[in-house]
Amino acid sequence: MNTAPITSWEGAEAYFTFADKPALLVALTLVGVGVCIWTIASMAIHENKAYKDM
Repeated sequence: MNTAPITSWEGAEAYFTFADKPALLVALTLVGVGVCIWTIASMAIHENKAYKDM
């Protein structure tokens, strides 16, 4: 069962989003790291407050 629409690799091209813009890649990475740090910090604050209220 061969259902792939590709019959040849000749002329194949690839598109890499933001590959030629390293500043944007760094910015997006820093945003991702910031979101992770914010999530962990807010979780710790919530857990400490919830534990203190018990």
